[in-house]
Amino acid sequence: MRFLRHLMLCTVLLLVAAGLALPAAAQAAGALSLDDRTATVDVWPAVSLLHDPEGKLGIDAVMSSTEFAVPQSAHAALGLQKKIMWLKVPLTVLPPSDGKWVLDIDYTLLNRIDVYVTADARVLRRAVLGNTLPFAERPIASRTHAVALDFEPGPRYELLLRIETAGSMILPITLSKPSAFHTRAINEQMIQGLLTSLGLCLLLYSLLQWVSLRETLYLKYAFLISGSVLFSVHFFGLGELYLWTDNIWLETHMAGLTSLLASCGTALFVEDVLQADMSPRLRRAMKVLAMVLACSALLHAIDVFNINHVSVVIGTLGLMPALMGVPGAIARVRRGDSVGLYFIVAWVGYFIASAIMVGVVKGHVGANFWTMHVFQIGATFDMLIFLRIAVLRSAAVHLAAQRATQERDSLISLAHTDPLTGLLNRRGLNDTLRASLMNSTRDRMLAVFVIDLDEFKPVNDQYGHDVGDELLMVVAQRLRATMRANDAVARVGGDEFVIMAAGLHSEAQARELGNKLLDALRTPFSLGTLGARTCRIGGTIGYALAPQDGMDAAQLLKTADAAMYAGKQAGKNALRRGAAVTA
Repeated sequence: MRFLRHLMLCTVLLLVAAGLALPAAAQAAGALSLDDRTATVDVWPAVSLLHDPEGKLGIDAVMSSTEFAVPQSAHAALGLQKKIMWLKVPLTVLPPSDGKWVLDIDYTLLNRIDVYVTADARVLRRAVLGNTLPFAERPIASRTHAVALDFEPGPRYELLLRIETAGSMILPITLSKPSAFHTRAINEQMIQGLLTSLGLCLLLYSLLQWVSLRETLYLKYAFLISGSVLFSVHFFGLGELYLWTDNIWLETHMAGLTSLLASCGTALFVEDVLQADMSPRLRRAMKVLAMVLACSALLHAIDVFNINHVSVVIGTLGLMPALMGVPGAIARVRRGDSVGLYFIVAWVGYFIASAIMVGVVKGHVGANFWTMHVFQIGATFDMLIFLRIAVLRSAAVHLAAQRATQERDSLISLAHTDPLTGLLNRRGLNDTLRASLMNSTRDRMLAVFVIDLDEFKPVNDQYGHDVGDELLMVVAQRLRATMRANDAVARVGGDEFVIMAAGLHSEAQARELGNKLLDALRTPFSLGTLGARTCRIGGTIGYALAPQDGMDAAQLLKTADAAMYAGKQAGKNALRRGAAVTA
């Protein structure tokens, strides 16, 4: 618990540090001076704003307006706006310069952007950008909203932007030299390619694990990965650039759908992993939460929910899987289970990333490279930790199954094994004998030998039970060593043993095996408890053959046992075959 307190303290300090590091709102809007020696210029410090609630202002009215004001929001983030915004950027180009610059707005989820370059109350250039514009009609075929502009050195220009969007107005606007613009675009493509490829590899791995192991946990993991990867692909413009170009429905719905589906997958994943540490009521609540998120995605798909409704749902329910899973994770941490610790670390990272991203969306946190990428980096971090959790959970399930199998096998072994000698007991003998009889024929006979030790009782009476037990174990070892590898050896009574030999081709072969057993029992036994002295015993053996003497297990044993008793009465230390049973 001390670790958790330290972790939460570090989280608070990181959030405070992030808040202190964010740019403050602009104090005054001054003209930009574009110099070719500075390849990229942040436009936001020179921006002033004009609200157009009803969207009726034309360019002439905007050029003559005196109501532009300095933004009071965070750097390059105006939050969720339901009205059209005009931005004005005064600028000059310093000589010597070729005047070639690229205006770039590095946030792809803007519906329409009208760009006007004006000078002396005249429109010199107009361009239309936005994710609802057909891709072929865009000035530059890039993942961001960009247009090449030409300026003459010396004159004062005003850059006017009309911004219209259904979601958040995040406006990281730059003016760059063409070479700098393309370099930054390539660098961003490399970053997105690396992170997206990692997500796709994790998705493929989880699907292969699900196919091979049939564990639904990996399917739920694949579900949340799909939502997270597709959200990033859409957020950074790769989807429209490569996957669903000019599909307006996907472009306007993908952000909401993927965020809702990722949250739904997270709820299902957390419930699956922590189910043993969650109350039945909490587990049901987690499933209901997943259902609500899935239904919200459906309502958004059919346009009952707009993106603002989705933002409310994500803002209120997005963190619920983590909050509802915290008690189970803490319970695991207290037991020393690393899965609980991994969950806590993942959720702290997710909380930080989500808090920053929500701050950017609502206009409370400035937009820059790190705040724009923090959620993607946090989601990748979570995906890697969740994969580790899935692997640990899978390993625990398989270990539990292995232990259950071992315990079952141990119980079966105890039920079928003589505890003193390790040979089959009577139950194991009966099962093995019945199975062997199914394969016995006249060309491949089964011999059943019933052995009774001749002089065991005097040894046991004279030296005690410890010596008697040792003698039985040594006899068992010698019988096992005398017979073939596939022959079964059992102890069915105090000093009575049964041996089954399958695959015999003649009675002579069976008799030969019986005589080998007699010779083995005649050989003196060395026992550790008797020191240098040896112990001489012997044995009387009766046997029966299947199928000649019958195919019933109990009857074969009875026939061989009768032959053994007949041998005892005839003087012991003998091998005798039982008489075949006739109907």
